[in-house]
Amino acid sequence: MAKKREDRENRKRSTGDEICDLDNGFLSPCLSLRDVSVENIKNTLVNSRYTQLLLCITAIGIFLRFYHLGFNSLWLDEASTYTFATMSLSGIWQATTGGEFNPPLFYWMEHVMLALGNNETILRFIPAVLGSLTVPLVYIAGKEFVDRNVGIIAAAACAFSPFLIYYSQEARAYSVMLFFIVFSMVFFLRALKTDDTLDWVLFGILSALAFWSHFYALVIIGALVLYALSLKFPVMRKDIGSIKPMIIAGAVFAVICLPLILVTIQLFAKRTASNPTFGIQGLGIISETFRQISGFSDLAMILLLILFIIGICQAFLMDKNKGLFLVSLTVLTFAISYFLSYKIPMEPRYLIFLAPIFFFGIALSYKPVWNIYRNPAVVYGLMLLVVILGAPVLVNMYSGYTKDDWRGFSGQVQQATHPGDFVVVLPGYVTQPLNYYYSNTSDQTFEYGAYTAGDLDAIAAQKTSNKIYYIITGDIMSANPNGDAIAWLNNNTKPYGPESLIALRVSV
Repeated sequence: MAKKREDRENRKRSTGDEICDLDNGFLSPCLSLRDVSVENIKNTLVNSRYTQLLLCITAIGIFLRFYHLGFNSLWLDEASTYTFATMSLSGIWQATTGGEFNPPLFYWMEHVMLALGNNETILRFIPAVLGSLTVPLVYIAGKEFVDRNVGIIAAAACAFSPFLIYYSQEARAYSVMLFFIVFSMVFFLRALKTDDTLDWVLFGILSALAFWSHFYALVIIGALVLYALSLKFPVMRKDIGSIKPMIIAGAVFAVICLPLILVTIQLFAKRTASNPTFGIQGLGIISETFRQISGFSDLAMILLLILFIIGICQAFLMDKNKGLFLVSLTVLTFAISYFLSYKIPMEPRYLIFLAPIFFFGIALSYKPVWNIYRNPAVVYGLMLLVVILGAPVLVNMYSGYTKDDWRGFSGQVQQATHPGDFVVVLPGYVTQPLNYYYSNTSDQTFEYGAYTAGDLDAIAAQKTSNKIYYIITGDIMSANPNGDAIAWLNNNTKPYGPESLIALRVSV
C-alpha cells in the first residue's frame, strides 16, 4: 500500500502544471479491481471531473440515440434486415452463402430481438444500445492513445455526432461494427504498449466480431495490423519471435472467421463481376465521407478538417508513431475505398469506423492551444465546439422524417386503390419496405414487382377495367440503368398526387 501511495504522489508531481488536468491532481483510488468499493467509487464520482463529464456525455448520448427511435419508417435496407431476421438462424447463414452481401451476425441478433415483438423501435434497439456504449469506449481508446483530454473531447464528438446518431437509429449493422472496432482498438492500443498476449487476443476476438458484423471492417482491421507490423519491423528483423502475441491474435481471428473468409472471397468475386450501378466513386468518396462524419455540413467539415490537420501535426511533434497512426489509418482506408469504389458500390456509411480516428485527431488540436493558453477552458471549449457544430443538424433530424416515409405512403396507396386494382412496384425489391406497412390482401389489390419495360408490358397486358398504380423510387435508376422502364412510365402513366422520393403514378 505504501508503494501504491508513493506511485500516486509521483504521478501528481509528474502531472502538476505540465499537462492540462481537469481533475486538478486528483487520482482515482480505483487503480485495479481490488480497489473497487462503494467508498472509492463515491470518492471518484465526487472528485473526478473526467468521470463526471463522461457520465453526463454518455447519458446525453443515450438520450439522443433513443429519442424518436421509432419515429421514422423502415426504409429499404432496414426492411431487408427484417426480411433476413425472420429467417431461421441456419437460413440466415444460407442466405449469406447464397449471395447476401452482409455477414449474418447482425441478422442473428435481430432474429433474437423479434422474439420481443415487431416494430421500428425493436429493430433499431441493438444499434441504439451499442451506439450509446461506443461513447465511453471512445473515451477509453482516446485515453489509451494520448490522454484523458483527448478521450473526453473525442467522446463528446461521438456523443453529439449527427452521423453516428443517425446510424445508431438505423436497423443496420454499421453501429454494431463501429462498437466492436472501437472496443478492439482499446486492446490494440494497450497491446502496443504492453505486448501482452491477452490484449492481443482480445483485439483478435473483437476484430472478428466486427468482421462478422460487416465485411468492410476488414479494411480497418488490416490497416491496424499493418501499422502494428511497421512498428515492430525493426525488432522482427532481429527476433521474429517478438511478434508471437500478434501471431496468436491472428490465429484466433482466422479460426473465428474462417467460414466467413471463404464466403467473402466468393462474394467479392461476384460483386466485382460488373460495374457498380450506385454509390460514390473516386475522390468523391473521400470528400463525402469527411462531410458526413463532420455532421452533413460543409462548414463543419472545413472547421473540423482544419482541427484534424492541426491534431495530426501535434501528434507528430509528440510522438512520430502517434502521427503515423492517424495518417496511416486514414490514408489506407481512403486508398482502398478509392480503388474499390470502381469495383463495388461505395457509401460513406461503410467507412463509419473512421469517425473515432477523425475525432482523436480533432481532440489532439487542444494541445497547441493549451501550450499558449494554459487554462482548462481549452478542453471545455473544444467540447463545446463539437456540440455547437452538431446541434443545428440534430434539430433538423428530430423535427422531420430523415428516411422514406413508407408508413405514411402505404396509407396513401390504401386510399387511392380499390378492390381489383393492380399495384406495381419499381424496382421489385422495394416491395420489402412497402409490404412492412401495406397488405394487398387486406386492400384486395394485386401486387407485382417490375424492373424493365418488358415487365411493365406483361403486367399491363393483364389489365381489365381496373386501374394500375405504379410505385417508383430512385432505385429504379440502378436496377434499370438503360432507362427503358422510366421511358415506358413517361409514355403510359401520369402522376397521382404530389411527387416525392416515393412517387405514385397511375395508368393513363
